[in-house]
Amino acid sequence: MATAREIMTGTPECIGENETLEEAARKMLQFDIGSMPICGEDKRLKGMISDRDIVTKCVAQGGDPRTTRAGELGEGKPFTIGADDSIEEAIKIMEEHQVRRLPVIEGHQLVGMLSQADIAKNYPEERVGELVKLISVE
Repeated sequence: MATAREIMTGTPECIGENETLEEAARKMLQFDIGSMPICGEDKRLKGMISDRDIVTKCVAQGGDPRTTRAGELGEGKPFTIGADDSIEEAIKIMEEHQVRRLPVIEGHQLVGMLSQADIAKNYPEERVGELVKLISVE
């Protein structure tokens, strides 16, 4: 089976840990995505942020997305996959942690993003429904 590197979306868009949530929301709109990695000045992955995070952890609590930094919402270490790891390993991680996207890491650098859709496009057609069921949050 293929590796993460072979089917991932390369050159992922990041939001810098010191950029605002307003900037993150603009990037999400521009690239038509619902979440993105948070990267540090050292280009290392610091976390993940979603449009839902911006709404529930900032706006709904009276925060100001124009001044709140993305790094303030990046909680804990994100679940990742190595660039040369198998798609089966990615599915296992997605299922275990109920996530639909995994940052792809090579060494300590972010090199891509692997989504449920990326896997589905490269998965045997008769097993795609099973894949979606495994990863989808109930």
